[in-house]
Amino acid sequence: MKKGYEGNMEIKNFEIEYASNEILLELPGLESVNQVENTTNLKLKQYMKRGIDIVGSILGLLLLLPLTIGVYIANLIAKENGPLFYSQERIGKNGRKFKMYKFRTMIVGADKKLEEMLRENEELRIEFTKYKKLKNDPRITQIGKILRKTSLDEFPQFINVLKGEMSLVGPRPYLPKEKDEMGNYYDYIIKCKPGLTGYWQANGRNSVTFDNRLKMDLEYWKSNSLILDLQLLNKTVKNVIKKEGAV
Repeated sequence: MKKGYEGNMEIKNFEIEYASNEILLELPGLESVNQVENTTNLKLKQYMKRGIDIVGSILGLLLLLPLTIGVYIANLIAKENGPLFYSQERIGKNGRKFKMYKFRTMIVGADKKLEEMLRENEELRIEFTKYKKLKNDPRITQIGKILRKTSLDEFPQFINVLKGEMSLVGPRPYLPKEKDEMGNYYDYIIKCKPGLTGYWQANGRNSVTFDNRLKMDLEYWKSNSLILDLQLLNKTVKNVIKKEGAV
């Protein structure tokens, strides 16, 4: 960890540090994370962040309705059977579990299919262990590929943001089964409300390994900056438009 770190890292510096995918980062001890901050300023920051979340989620939901109609029609044309939406239990702030919403992008019974694939193919098992995703996942539907490439599959999560279960920016919510693999990072990451986007979505998206994802999420927790939130939102939008790092 660099000396003199004050928790407000510029995006451009972050990119340089993480470009090699070889991150050396120690977990903070009690002394290094014992930050003294004015209670009034902290609450003001929280209210401002929540206000941005509410405005952003309302705008997102206005787009969700016509998008839902479009996805429904596309599934009919492609003869994709199964529900339009998909919900999955995730870890929220302070370890509370919640249902995260997405457009369904995989075949029905995808979880069972994944177990079979990983059991029969060692190469896929290694890839999934490293990234928690498969680059060429055969379970993704044709419509699902388009939704993922454009990140439109995440739009239903504006509902989670409006409900207060998620924020526009924060660590992406982890699966309950990933808790043990998170190790000591878990205790710090869950202090943040999970987000629609975060450090690793803005810096590599699906090309980031699980280990580096943990380290990036820890850096986000340490920064605690509304300016950084705006920077990450801006960069995420640019990445989505360019389709960089998408699967």
